[in-house]
Amino acid sequence: MKVIICGAGQVGWQIAKHLSGERNDVTVVDSNPELVRRATDTLDVQGFAGFASYPDILDKAGARDADMVIAATHSDEVNMVTCQVAHSVFEVPRKIARLRAQSYLTAIYSDLYRRDHLPIDVVICPEREVADAALQRLAAPAAFDTETFLDGGAQLLGLSLDEDCPVVNTPLRQLSDLFSTLRAVVVGVRRDGTLFAPEPRDQLFVGDSCYVMVHSDDISRTLEIFGKSARKQERVVIVGGGNVGLSVARELEAGERRVRAKMIERNRKCAEHAAEELERTIVLHGDGMDAALLSEAGVDRADAALCVTDDDKVNMLAAVRAKAAGCPMVIALINDPTLAALMDPLGIDAYINPRATTVSSILRHIRHGRVQAVYSIGDAEAEVIEAEVMSTSPIAGSKLRDIDFPEGVLVGSLRKGDKVLRITGDLQVDEGDQIVIFALSKDVAEVERLLQVSIDFF
Repeated sequence: MKVIICGAGQVGWQIAKHLSGERNDVTVVDSNPELVRRATDTLDVQGFAGFASYPDILDKAGARDADMVIAATHSDEVNMVTCQVAHSVFEVPRKIARLRAQSYLTAIYSDLYRRDHLPIDVVICPEREVADAALQRLAAPAAFDTETFLDGGAQLLGLSLDEDCPVVNTPLRQLSDLFSTLRAVVVGVRRDGTLFAPEPRDQLFVGDSCYVMVHSDDISRTLEIFGKSARKQERVVIVGGGNVGLSVARELEAGERRVRAKMIERNRKCAEHAAEELERTIVLHGDGMDAALLSEAGVDRADAALCVTDDDKVNMLAAVRAKAAGCPMVIALINDPTLAALMDPLGIDAYINPRATTVSSILRHIRHGRVQAVYSIGDAEAEVIEAEVMSTSPIAGSKLRDIDFPEGVLVGSLRKGDKVLRITGDLQVDEGDQIVIFALSKDVAEVERLLQVSIDFF
């Protein structure tokens, strides 16, 4: 597949890394020559320096025979014009744009993106993706990472194992025997900084971080087995009243559970806007790192604190302050991935990386076949892919034990009709089934082959 990625920042570079690693023909375009040079020096991609919305630049990048254009520059308007030029001048079949401004995303203006207006096939909004990720973290406070699959029928939980975990030093095969009715699969383990797909004889050790795919009805039981408690979130303090914080507060107000939220926003205009938009959320104007203001917001009595300003250091320090004040769970929004290593030493329970959430959203629309969802784990180390099994797939009609999966691939969940089933070697995969697969990045291409993917299925 030939792909042009416009924008070589964090998101564009990460997408280029994913696609070039799978032997796609990738070209990167950016107005900053240094970013282009970084991409071409570190990845197997071509690069052109220039404005992506200019027809001559897209022509040099190979738009005449490109299969897809991904517009992920820092400017919404450049991304929109790039997609328009790719469609009108070069007839590129598929166009994806990252848009941030909420005015472009309002539902009443959705006709804007029809082919006879602005021909954008997929619109990705980082703020909305981050807000959804934050809500998922709040819904699973015992996990450092979480994502839902199969329309909520299954959930991926990232769990850190400590001395209180009852199943440490136990082979995974033995766990399957001990909990024979549990619909949960350990699909990935990170040990000493390395992520791998475990085998049945492997054990879990204190200090491991494991990824578990769980049936939604078995989440509480799974958390108990791994030594975690399921806490209800009834009081939440949100530090940051921008697009992300406002979206989270709105969702909490609209949810079935009566969650009481308080928001702290440093910018007076943003604070006033948030206060006007929200009905039940109390908005406080001030610095989220101010211990007195955090105390006024009741962070010591809160079940969770969510720090989502546009400054990584503010988010980290506010989270540390909230933790020191007695808040049991703190979540920080971190744009710089190099800061992730500081989360554990600082006692921050979970973090959200906007780059990772945006990359996952874009990958969902890039992957061939009947792919419903893609979740990127770590620094492009692995993907969790949800897809429909097609009649032409090599795995259709086979039992799981007879499928020749690579070592870095595990099946986490399978739905037949409306039932999510327990994963066993005797389980047969049939056409129309929904399957969720964990795959290390080096094995993603083989997973796509097993799902019988083709550009015809876009």
